[in-house]
Amino acid sequence: MGKKKSKNEPASTESSKTPQIDAAALDENSLFACVAEIIETRKQRAGAYANREVTLMYWEIGRYINSVVLDDKRAAYGKQIVATLATQLVKTYGNSFEYTKLTRMIKFAELFPDAEIIATLSQQLSWSHFIEILPLKTDEARLYYARDAAMRRLGIRELRRQISRKAFERQEIANSALTEQSLIPFNVFKDPYILDTLGLKENLFGKGNSHRTGGVYLGIWPRFCFC
Repeated sequence: MGKKKSKNEPASTESSKTPQIDAAALDENSLFACVAEIIETRKQRAGAYANREVTLMYWEIGRYINSVVLDDKRAAYGKQIVATLATQLVKTYGNSFEYTKLTRMIKFAELFPDAEIIATLSQQLSWSHFIEILPLKTDEARLYYARDAAMRRLGIRELRRQISRKAFERQEIANSALTEQSLIPFNVFKDPYILDTLGLKENLFGKGNSHRTGGVYLGIWPRFCFC
């Protein structure tokens, strides 16, 4: 019987095993060597799956640094170690691994800890998609935009537009007006264009918009009411 795959490992790690080192014996050179091995392995498999492999590589690097350096009671001098690592990586692999980008990889692994979700999303989303999503404030918002972009195959510009138009927040507002008895299903208003057409603005549910009979009434659509 084969070894059961850990939930914390991406789906495509058959030929990419994270190098194991004794945390107590960790030094700058061994840390660099292990991260370099991750990079080399992922680069070899890039090819037609370039976007997916690059995203998984960044996630794996971030998770590895978190588990070996930051989670092992090394937070006090973690910044110094990561800065040194970044300097070493830049010399070998270029500016894609400079300090600010390395810390973004660490944040990526922290905010998206589920390897199965990342393995699925990375099939449709590029690293540039995740860069747009990482600054969002909640896990719910990040997952909403990531899954929506993957499902609808949104480009970077359109994803950025959805975020700027607050598609997730406005959907939440729309859902708050629905009841279990409503004929309108939850999460039906995924596209801000639909929200605009129906008059569902960010401040829709302020005073003066609530119908006295218990629904939310849209004045510009006399027959449209959330009941």
